[in-house]
Amino acid sequence: MAATADDALARLAQERVDHRFKGLPPDAEGLTVGELAAERRSLFTGGFTTPVLALSAEALDHNLGAMERWSAGHDLAFAPHGKTSMAPALFRRQLDHGAWGITVATVPQLRVCRAYGVPRVFLANQVVDEPSLRLLAAELAADPEFTLVTYVDSVRGVELMDAALRAAGATRPVDVVVELGVDGGRTGVRTEDEAERVAGAVARTGTLRLVGVAGYEGEIPQADEERVGAWLRRLTGLAVTLDKAGLFAGLDRIVVSAGGSAWFDAVAESFAALPELSAPVLKILRSGAYVTHDDGHYRRVTPFNRHPEEGVLRPAFRLWAQVVSRPEPGRAYLNAGKRDVSYDLGLPEPQVVRSARDGAVRPATGLSVIKLADQHAFVEVGEGADVEVGDWVGLGLSHPCAVFDRWPLIPLATEDGTVTDYVRTFF
Repeated sequence: MAATADDALARLAQERVDHRFKGLPPDAEGLTVGELAAERRSLFTGGFTTPVLALSAEALDHNLGAMERWSAGHDLAFAPHGKTSMAPALFRRQLDHGAWGITVATVPQLRVCRAYGVPRVFLANQVVDEPSLRLLAAELAADPEFTLVTYVDSVRGVELMDAALRAAGATRPVDVVVELGVDGGRTGVRTEDEAERVAGAVARTGTLRLVGVAGYEGEIPQADEERVGAWLRRLTGLAVTLDKAGLFAGLDRIVVSAGGSAWFDAVAESFAALPELSAPVLKILRSGAYVTHDDGHYRRVTPFNRHPEEGVLRPAFRLWAQVVSRPEPGRAYLNAGKRDVSYDLGLPEPQVVRSARDGAVRPATGLSVIKLADQHAFVEVGEGADVEVGDWVGLGLSHPCAVFDRWPLIPLATEDGTVTDYVRTFF
């Protein structure tokens, strides 16, 4: 990334610590983020307040390396989905670990990428509002090196995009891929005939350039290996059909893209079987949750469960909360709730207890979260288990995408609890 991107990232360390950032030590008020990081405080004894989310430095390093190696080993360009973290510092680390670019879902997310110098953005959505398209045209005009690929999935969408880009005086065509969906799924054309009509509509514009096909297998209803495999074969077949029709003529590369965090093995297998086309194929994988992985949904569905010989991901998030009430037998209440943790794909999982008396750490055996309120977790305390008011409970979390957006500044901590840096998010 350019020097301006380095400068933008450096400015994050100059941001002042204040009331906007929960969990941070109250006595750090007024310090810059860089100054606080340089103090290398302990997460447990350095004045942090609970609840506080911690990102494991070791697990983060491991996950970045694991997917870099896996993608390269399967001949895939990697554009991890940035909406998972919306953290420019993590975007930089992903790019440094070989990522082709960053994927986003919305134009505001793209603006964050561009503000921090991301050179290639895959916008996995059809953009039809005029102000956003005007912004895309301006970004492309301002930076000849900027690469953008976005979706189209309807003739009407193509018409709206063309009209807005013409009105904006676009000087570079916007590269687009036809999105293939599935009945009952999310966005994307439902049939190959409709895909060809959309591709033809793109070819008739002067503002759009068709560069390939894409889609997302994660929203296939009742997704399983057979259904995902069948859809991926349709996607690669569509690329062959459009290429034979001459709709990729003149390209120096054809884009074929798919891939969330549950089926990237199937994507790799299908893309490996893609026949030779009229130009080299850029096979883009877009998995995003890998960066922190989790202790719930993605722990269950990761393809590495099916292929343990190819790698492993480690959960990098742990939320620390305190027991604030023990009003009845068999029940404890923590000071963390829906405003602090994800709950859409599973409740938090108590993993360890740190004693408030002596700092001793033990497994959270017999503890389970059974309900969340806005600011409290309801913990069932099983027979033989015990916690007392003041104890810290380390929670494993499910679905990192719904964790990052609750924490604008996240401590990056080593295994012994030393906080070495802070990760800024933008949602």
